[in-house]
Amino acid sequence: MLYNANMDKLIEKLEIYRLENRITQKQLADKLNVAFSTVNRWFNGKTVPNKIQQYHIKKLLDTHKLKDKYFEIT
Repeated sequence: MLYNANMDKLIEKLEIYRLENRITQKQLADKLNVAFSTVNRWFNGKTVPNKIQQYHIKKLLDTHKLKDKYFEIT
């Protein structure tokens, strides 16, 4: 499995978004139109989002203007 630093940052930003907005993994999965188990596997490092999923994650983060001084969406 190809797992790089950019993917780590994206998943970490997604987790920060989830925690700051106090939503469950299930609620996040619903927002992204994926299964709960998919989101759970991302956070546990078992799988990574595919290109389409990455696009929707970036769009969600950008739409909600998640700004973090430590990371940038790439």
